[in-house]
Amino acid sequence: MRRRFRQIPVRTLLPNLITLLALCAGLTAMRLAVEGKLEWAVAAIVFAALLDGVDGRLARMLKGTSRFGAELDSLADFVNFGVAPALILYFWGLQDFGNAGWIAAMVFAICAGLRLARFNVMIDDPNRPPWTANYFTGMPAPGGAIAVLLPIYLDFLLGAARLTPLVFLYTLAIAFLMVSQIPVFSGKRVGKRVAPEMVLPVFVCVVLFFALLVAYPWWVLTIGTLMYLGSLPFGWMSYRANERKWAATNPSPVQAAAVAPAPEDPSVSPPGHAEPPADPDRPARLN
Repeated sequence: MRRRFRQIPVRTLLPNLITLLALCAGLTAMRLAVEGKLEWAVAAIVFAALLDGVDGRLARMLKGTSRFGAELDSLADFVNFGVAPALILYFWGLQDFGNAGWIAAMVFAICAGLRLARFNVMIDDPNRPPWTANYFTGMPAPGGAIAVLLPIYLDFLLGAARLTPLVFLYTLAIAFLMVSQIPVFSGKRVGKRVAPEMVLPVFVCVVLFFALLVAYPWWVLTIGTLMYLGSLPFGWMSYRANERKWAATNPSPVQAAAVAPAPEDPSVSPPGHAEPPADPDRPARLN
């Protein structure tokens, strides 16, 4: 008897197809970097980041999330936002630092992989408060990929010098931010509901953003990256404020035990209670 397989709905396949398209963009970016077409390589990374922001939201909207899609997304993110940006930076200017430049590129790629592995582990933690879903632990991989390419944006925009120790240190700093414990606002719950009077302004802002990105890509990427890096302290302060509110309304078991009244000792008589006379024939109680 021929075995019949269960049919998979299209709503489950569509987010995975977008993820694969983003993976193709990341692989193409590496080829363009090897060929010296760095402008198109950066454009491919930006395109992959835009697709990465779409596939997850689309899967949740269509209720097409799956374990396979989550694993595929993590592998694609490691290639698109770990390996590809590291190679682009290396072929752009880090190779002039010799072995130190390769170490910086390699550390960035490794930190991206570690950050994605930690995300996959933490997402299954049942003890996390619900409000923590609004924050990432450490800079997300797409944000790190866009941010680490800032020296290239400045080079194309202002002709900044490549051979400076700042590029080497900046690459390591972004790698550290990805594996750090710094809370970063995720924005996953932004845009789920739009007021009717804001529909047209949202359309105009989205069209204006993409028009500016196409017409002035290096200005938009530079300003956007600087604004993103400048928002990191505000995300940390917001996280700490929510953490204090949660601790005040949901004390931990240790804190609850500390403030709970101590159980009464049956050996101690309450105030005003007279002890019965001692029985001379009963032996004394040992303490």
